[in-house]
Amino acid sequence: MATSRILVADDDEAVLESVTWLLQENGYDVVPANGGTACLEQLEKKSPDLLLLDILMPDADGCQLLERIKGEERWRDLPVLMLSAQPPEEASVRSLGLGAADFIRKPYRPKELLARVQAQLRMGALLRSTRAALLRSEEQLHRAQQDADSRRKLVDILHEVTGDLSVSELFHLLVRRAARALGVSHCSVVLARPGDAHATVVAAFENPGLQQLVVQLDRYPELKAALESGQPVLVEDLDTHELYEGVRHVWGIEGIEIPIRSVIALPFSIDRGQYGVFLVRRTRDQERFGPADLEFAQAVITAAVAVIQRAQMVESTMADNARLEQLAQTDPLTQLLNRRALTERITAEMERALRYDSTLALLMIDLDHFKRVNDTYGHLVGDDVLRDVAQLLSDTIRGSDIVARYGGEEFLVLLPETDDAGAESFADRIRAAVEEHQFASDSLGGEPLRLTASVGVAVYPAARIESVEDLFARADAALYRAKADGRNRVRM
Repeated sequence: MATSRILVADDDEAVLESVTWLLQENGYDVVPANGGTACLEQLEKKSPDLLLLDILMPDADGCQLLERIKGEERWRDLPVLMLSAQPPEEASVRSLGLGAADFIRKPYRPKELLARVQAQLRMGALLRSTRAALLRSEEQLHRAQQDADSRRKLVDILHEVTGDLSVSELFHLLVRRAARALGVSHCSVVLARPGDAHATVVAAFENPGLQQLVVQLDRYPELKAALESGQPVLVEDLDTHELYEGVRHVWGIEGIEIPIRSVIALPFSIDRGQYGVFLVRRTRDQERFGPADLEFAQAVITAAVAVIQRAQMVESTMADNARLEQLAQTDPLTQLLNRRALTERITAEMERALRYDSTLALLMIDLDHFKRVNDTYGHLVGDDVLRDVAQLLSDTIRGSDIVARYGGEEFLVLLPETDDAGAESFADRIRAAVEEHQFASDSLGGEPLRLTASVGVAVYPAARIESVEDLFARADAALYRAKADGRNRVRM
C-alpha cells in the first residue's frame, strides 16, 4: 500500500517541524510548507492525500486559502484539517462552513492529531475509490446505451422501455414485447446457473401475475441443455425430439398432457454473474418453430439482454450515487450526520422557523473527561463509547429531531419547533440518560464505564443570532458555561 502524503502548511517553524516529525515518525510522507504561498506551490506539485492548514499566516488568511482550494474541482475532495490557536467560535465554525473536514486547536495533542489524521485519510480514500467506481460505472453505462441504441434499430421491441424501469419490471415488459414480436402465446424468463438443480421463473407472458416460481430443471430438458451448452436449443416437436425421451415417459406415468408442441430456449448471461434462458413456446394448434424462427428469436433476445444490462447499470449507478451522497454526509465512526450535513439542515430549519413564526433549538453535547477514557483504555474503547453515545442520542430524540457528531467527543442535536423551556427539559433528559447509561466495550470484557455530559443550549430566533455561525457560537458559549460550572449540567 502506498504511503499517504500529507501537506503541512504553517508559518510557525516550531509547529511545522514538530508536526512534520510526528507524522514522519508514524510512517507518513510529509511535505512541509512555510506559509500560504508555499502551500499553493506544493499543492500544484505534490498532490497530497491530506492538507493540514494553519488558519493564521502572515502571507495568507487560512480561511480564504481554504475557500480558494475548495473552489477548484481538482481539490474538491481533498480533506483539509485546520490548525488554530483561536477559540472555536472564532475559527472552527467558519472553517467548517467553508469545507474543512475537521478542526484542531493549538497546542495540539499528538495522539489526537494522529487519530484525526487517520480518520480523514480513511474518509478521503473511501471517497476517491467510490468516485472512481462511479466513473467506471458511468462509462460502462454510456457504452451499454450506445450498444442498446444500435440494437433497437434491428428489432422494434424496446419502445416502452425507460430509464425508470427496474430489472424486474424489464423482465415482465420484455416477455410481453418478445411474445408479440415472435407471435407466440408462451414466453418466459428463467434464471439459473449451469449445473443447478432448480431454476426460477421471474416473468411469464402467459401468466403475468407469476413471481419467482421455482421449477426442477430435470422436468425441462431444453432449459438444462441451453444452460449447460451455452447454445440455443430448437425443439420443433416435443413428441419426437430426443431431449424429451425420458420426460415423455414420466408424463405418461403421471398422466400429464402437455399442450406445447415447439420450443426455443435461448441462454443469456448478464452482468454480476447472472445466467438465464429466454424460453419461447408454441402450442399444438400453432405452427412449429423452424430455423428462421430461431434466428429471429436470437435477434430479439440479444436486443433484450442489452437492455437488461443497461437497466442493471442504471440501477448500479443510482445505488453508487446514493452511497456517495450518504458517505459525504455521514460521520464514518458513528454513522450520524456530520457537521457539514447538519449545517445545511440548520440553514433550512432556520428559514422555516422564520417563515412559520416558529422556534428551533440547538444542543451542543460534550462528554466530560472523555480524554481519560482514551488515555486509560485506549482509542478502541473510546470509539465504542462514542458509538454507544450516538445510539443513545438516536434512541432519545423525536422523529423530527436531528442528531449529528460535531467532532471528537462532541455531538449536536437539532430540535425543530422547540422553545426555551422545551429545549432545556430535553437537554436535561439527555444529560440524565448519559449519566445513567452503562457504557460497555468488548475490549473491557464487559466491564461497564460511567460517563457524564455537559450540554449547551441555544434557541432561535433570539437577539444577535442571525446566521448558523451565530447559533453555533451561542450553543458553544453555553456549553463552556456548563463546563465551567462543574460539568454534568445544562446551560443556556
